[in-house]
Amino acid sequence: MSRIALWVSRGVTRVTETALGPYQSAIVRIGFAGTWLLFLLRELPHRHELYGPDGPWSWELAHQLVASNHAFTILMWSDSRVWFEIVYGLAVLSSALLLVGWRTRTMSVLFMIGVLSLQNRSIFMGDGGDNVIHLMAIYLVFTRCGQVWSLDERRARRARAALARGERPEPDQTGPFLWAVLGAVLALATGAGRIPLPWDIVFWTLWAVQGLWWYAGRRAPQGEPRILLDVVANLVHNAALLVIMVEACLIYSTAGWYKIQGSRWQDGTAVYYPLHLDYFSPWPALSDLMASNGLMVMLVTYGTVLVQVAFPFTLLNRRAKNVLLALMMTEHAVIAVVLGLPFFSLAMIAADAVFLPTSFLRRLGAEAGRLRDRLAPGQDRRTLPQPRGEQPPAPRADEPTHAGSTV
Repeated sequence: MSRIALWVSRGVTRVTETALGPYQSAIVRIGFAGTWLLFLLRELPHRHELYGPDGPWSWELAHQLVASNHAFTILMWSDSRVWFEIVYGLAVLSSALLLVGWRTRTMSVLFMIGVLSLQNRSIFMGDGGDNVIHLMAIYLVFTRCGQVWSLDERRARRARAALARGERPEPDQTGPFLWAVLGAVLALATGAGRIPLPWDIVFWTLWAVQGLWWYAGRRAPQGEPRILLDVVANLVHNAALLVIMVEACLIYSTAGWYKIQGSRWQDGTAVYYPLHLDYFSPWPALSDLMASNGLMVMLVTYGTVLVQVAFPFTLLNRRAKNVLLALMMTEHAVIAVVLGLPFFSLAMIAADAVFLPTSFLRRLGAEAGRLRDRLAPGQDRRTLPQPRGEQPPAPRADEPTHAGSTV
C-alpha cells in the first residue's frame, strides 16, 4: 500500500511541478501554425471566394447558420470587405507570430480566433485536415507551448543571463500594453453584444488570469499566489497535452475501425479507386504507376488499416510506437504528393508529432541550430546550457517575462 501511495505522490508532484512535453508541445505549435499559415498564403488570391463576400455561401446564409448552431466567428460582426480583410490579415499575422513563438499565449488565443472565424464562416470549405486544425487550435490555448524553440524562451533566457551578471533586466512594456489593448477591444465587443455565451466568459477568464499572473509576479514573485498559479498552469498544460494525444488516437482508431467495415478495404482494393479520380491525381503518371501494381495496392490498403487500428495500442511499447509513427508520417507524406492533399497531410503529421521522442526532437533542434549558424554566420549565438533532462530550465519567479507567459 505504501508503494502505491509513493507512486501516486510522485505522479502528482510531477504533473504539478512540471509542464511536461516541452518539445512535443513546441513542435505541435510550430506544425499547426505553419500549416494554417501556408494554407492562408496559398489561398490568398482566392480568399474572397473561400471565406469572403464573393463565396457561394453568402454572409446571410452564414449568419442564419451561426444563429442556429451558435458557432463562434467574428466575421459575422460585419459583411464589409474591409472587415474581412482585417480578420484575414489577423489570421495570417497570428499564425506567423505563433510559429516563431512571440507572446505565445496571446498569439495562441488570436490564432484560435482566426481559425474559428474563417472555418465557421464557410463550413463547406473544409476537410478532415481542417477539422484537426479546428480542434488543435482550441487545445493549444491551454498549453505552455512556448517553453522551447520560441522567441519567448529566448527573451526569458536573456533575462536569466542578465540576472546572472548581476544586472536587472529591463521591465517588460510590450506585454502590459498588449494586455491593455486586447482588454479594451474585448470590452467594446462585449458591450456591443458581439461575443455570444460562453465565449465571452472564456475570453474574459483568459484575460483576467493573465492580469492576475502579472500582478502576482510583480508584487510577490516568490509568494504563494505565484506558486499556486504555476501549479494550475502546469496542470492545465498537462491535461491539454493529454487531450491532444487522446484526440490523435481517436482519429486513427475510429478511421481504422470504420475502414474495416468497408468491403473495398476488406478485399484490399480501396486504395485503387482514389488513384483514378482526376481530383486526387495531381501527378497522373505517378498515380497510374501505383495503381498498376496490384501487390502494392493490396499492401497499402491492408497496411493502412493495420497501422491505424494498432497505433493506440503501441503506446505501451516505445519501440513499436516509434516504428508505427514513422510509418504513419511516411504515409501522410505520400498522400500529400500522390493525392495532392498537402495541408491535410501536414495537419496529421503535426498531430502525430506529439508522440515523437524527446531525444529525437532535441537532436532535431540541434541540427536546426547548426543549419542556422551556417546560413547566418557571425551572429552572437551564446546561450545558457540546457539540462540533459526533458524539461528546459524553468524561468526564475522574479523574471519580468518567461516562456509560458500569456503576453
